[in-house]
Amino acid sequence: MTFKQLLKEKLKDKLKDKLKEKLKDKLKDKITNEELEILPSGYQKIGDIIVVNLKPEIVKYKKEIGELVLEMYKGRVRTVCNKFGIITGEFREPQIEVIAGDENTVVTHLESGCKYRFDIRKVMFAKGNLSERTRIAKQVRSEEIIVDMFAGIGYFSVPIGVIGKPEKLYSIELNPVSFNFLKENFKINNIRNAEAINGDCKQEVEKLVDRGIRADRVLMGYLPPPKEFLDYAIKIIKKNGFLHYEDIVRVGHEKEDIERVMKDINDSASDAGFKAELVLAKKVKSYGPKTEHYVFDVRVV
Repeated sequence: MTFKQLLKEKLKDKLKDKLKEKLKDKLKDKITNEELEILPSGYQKIGDIIVVNLKPEIVKYKKEIGELVLEMYKGRVRTVCNKFGIITGEFREPQIEVIAGDENTVVTHLESGCKYRFDIRKVMFAKGNLSERTRIAKQVRSEEIIVDMFAGIGYFSVPIGVIGKPEKLYSIELNPVSFNFLKENFKINNIRNAEAINGDCKQEVEKLVDRGIRADRVLMGYLPPPKEFLDYAIKIIKKNGFLHYEDIVRVGHEKEDIERVMKDINDSASDAGFKAELVLAKKVKSYGPKTEHYVFDVRVV
């Protein structure tokens, strides 16, 4: 982490500490001491929207909390939301509700020179993957053909288009809501060498292969790990191409789980006459109790 990034993180921490203290001061005569202690100390700011995660015991005060947060960040924030459940459904929709401000939850979020437009109530956005998005984009060379499976709103495709500037980018997304934002994000970032494809990755990869397309780099940025799609990634990748695959690794069992993931990839690679070589296995962030989200950079030879 650079000095500038460290300074930014410290500033965020101070602002979050300030949030809880201000909320406690405003609500001290209205709620119990126990409730004061579980007021949110952190938040996620996406564009001009703040998202808090209120514990069930204080949800009854969500309107008051929302209005106080909105007032605290007046001029910088137009909406305050509460995240009240886990990501659900085939398209992994977040459970988020507006508790103060503008009911419109379509936002434009700026990150590392890239613009992401989406509806935070309909589309998941993981800010914790920022370094990973830019890390992969910086590996891309101008002559590369890229296939981004599970492209979403362009989490990886947008920085690849903006930073990497490959020869051609094929981005596949099944969810019609995410797909429409993917097309919009290509437009607002002035990415002209990309083709957004709405459909199932298995079927759409087959169609690309039939068109004679082969990829220098394939991204499989999706959790839970899309193991059943590995054969299709291998089918479209060139020899000496790179595969970026994501999986879950147990804390304390890293070596065992990395070997398991590489066996899965090698099983698909060997069926196609290839071999998979691990270039990098890297923790992205915590995933759950005693589990971590990992990315695997793999060379297919």
